[in-house]
Amino acid sequence: MTEPAPLSLEAWEAFLRAHPQAHILQTATWARLKAAFGWQATPFVVGRSGVLVLWRGLPLGWQLGYVPRGPVGDWTPALWDAVDAEARRRRAVLVKVEPDLWQEDAQARWGAGPPPGFVASTHSVQPPRTIVVDLRGDEDALLARMKQKTRYNIRLAARKGVVVRPWEDVDGFYALLQATAQRDGFPLHPAAYYRRAYALFHPRGQAQLLVAEYQGEPLAALMVFRRGPRAWYFYGASSNRHRNKMPTYLLQWEAMRWAKAQGAVEYDLWGIPDADEADLEAQFTHRRDGLWGVYRFKRGFGGQVRRTAGPWDRVYRPWLYRLYRWRTG
Repeated sequence: MTEPAPLSLEAWEAFLRAHPQAHILQTATWARLKAAFGWQATPFVVGRSGVLVLWRGLPLGWQLGYVPRGPVGDWTPALWDAVDAEARRRRAVLVKVEPDLWQEDAQARWGAGPPPGFVASTHSVQPPRTIVVDLRGDEDALLARMKQKTRYNIRLAARKGVVVRPWEDVDGFYALLQATAQRDGFPLHPAAYYRRAYALFHPRGQAQLLVAEYQGEPLAALMVFRRGPRAWYFYGASSNRHRNKMPTYLLQWEAMRWAKAQGAVEYDLWGIPDADEADLEAQFTHRRDGLWGVYRFKRGFGGQVRRTAGPWDRVYRPWLYRLYRWRTG
């Protein structure tokens, strides 16, 4: 039996119109962003299920496949058969899947391990654990669910004269990102990546760049994304000046207000340490390494700590996969 061929990105967009809950990392727009930086994309649809696979070259003509927050729809074996055929054609060592599925839902379906045909991996591309804020209800209800100190800091920033507005200066945003990376040790994409992301998503109404200013000086900025009922805080930065005016708190609140006005009912704060909530709460007051500093900030917005399922790998070349596991820890 011939396996389904990959779709065009236009056909994939048509499929996704019937799936408003699909993750933004599974969209054709995201594929076009990644294509500008060395990836190729092949979407597949089998019945009511679909998946966007990103491919990247490895040394000696091998390839790596990656599924960010997919598949879309049912988890059907026939869909993975189509991916397998393409992976073998491309001489893929593996396809890494980080599903758009919460850990507890995966455990209810498959138990503690991965689905048949996959192996559990310790190497994640996206942060597996996050905080999701419920945007339902009026603004007073949203504020009431936050920690008292966070509500105070949001109002303090406004009283101190911090103003949040839409921004089009992606290069100015990148300058703030560089300051943040130097201060906190975070990795960055090149400036062209953020320009491309804004140029692709903003005209579609799926991204907004916001800046928090004091007397016209940019103090903090973020890029928020939205698709259907979901919103995500992917990129944020702040300067080293006027931090006592709490600009990041008011900025995050305005991003939530923007997402809510666009129809989102949840706001994903995207990335906290991968530890159980009890350990997070026990350690955040004295840990500053990795994502611990941002957990202290993000926990105040009243969301729920969640962990996605996976990552899971679909392995095609076991001997090269062992080398991959050794290289990625």
